[in-house]
Amino acid sequence: MSERGKVAIIGTLGVPGRYGGFETLAEELVRAAARSGRADRLTVWCSAPQTAKPLPDSYMGVALRYLPLRANGAQSIPYDALSLWQAARGGYSAALLLGVSGAMALPALRALSPMRIICNIDGVEWRRQKWRGAARAVLKRSEAAAVRWSHTLIADNPEIARHVSESYQRGTIEIPYGHEETNPSPPADISDLALPDGYAMAMARAEPENHLELILSHFASDPTLPPLVVMSNWDDTGHGRMLAKRFQGKPRLHLVDADYDPARLAAIRAGALCYIHGHAAGGTNPALVTMMGQGLPIAAWDCTYNRATTEGQAGFFDSAAGLHACLQGLTDNAAAAAMGARLRAIAERRYRWEDVTDAYFRLLGL
Repeated sequence: MSERGKVAIIGTLGVPGRYGGFETLAEELVRAAARSGRADRLTVWCSAPQTAKPLPDSYMGVALRYLPLRANGAQSIPYDALSLWQAARGGYSAALLLGVSGAMALPALRALSPMRIICNIDGVEWRRQKWRGAARAVLKRSEAAAVRWSHTLIADNPEIARHVSESYQRGTIEIPYGHEETNPSPPADISDLALPDGYAMAMARAEPENHLELILSHFASDPTLPPLVVMSNWDDTGHGRMLAKRFQGKPRLHLVDADYDPARLAAIRAGALCYIHGHAAGGTNPALVTMMGQGLPIAAWDCTYNRATTEGQAGFFDSAAGLHACLQGLTDNAAAAAMGARLRAIAERRYRWEDVTDAYFRLLGL
């Protein structure tokens, strides 16, 4: 049956968002479509193994379709490719492809289907430390295929746009992420976590390029610093399990499992005095944007993506000594508050979900 006029969202675990930036984006698009009466024109492809059972048929009026594959790791390649083929065979007008894993299917797809491909190419995935050898080569070829065969390319960060322009001589449309509402009412009860009254906070997947080991080591070694709360998917990676074994139970360190309940997550953020952002890859990071919107002072890993996202207004570090210097600077309450106010103003000007979803809907023809 033809689904002419409908749009497929492909490349995420599914909705509601319970993993990363693309899942957050997919959920925000679903919410915006539901508010504006366009939910019946969207379908989100989802990973059956990574979705709680029973599998729902829809979410906020948006249809959900499932594949028996995982949406990340090696299975992301057939997962994305099969999702694209199903959407094309179903007669969808457009597909929003989030990431480049399935992009090597695009030449054949373009030859056989008129479906428009709008691709957010993510954050130069092949450069991440976790990829080596053949995996890195495949991801690099997939990025090139996405750039060559997508009808429209989206970059979420000016530095991603620059990379595409310099490497492939092709233009992109820049659409960032939005910042989440951080103070829902009523606040959630997080007493089960036994967190201290005020703390530094970090949030990241447990991957080497997010520098959790450096952050945890520094806070563990300096008793003059505030307590540290780090939220991550500790059990999902070997690196995460190593970090949990090494640092769990250390004084003033609180290793919290990733929590995707919006009210609980907001309550955890609300107790933070500052935010430590160790991400070195991935373009504009939704967690960083959200903490900017909360008005927190921020120490961020010194890379072009983070400098572009914060307009250079955060503190920056690339070593333990640099992190120490950033944290010492935040002991000046007036300076910390001024930094937080500048970052909040940037978030309110540049990172509004309403603007983000409107931009996507215009490209997708919704």
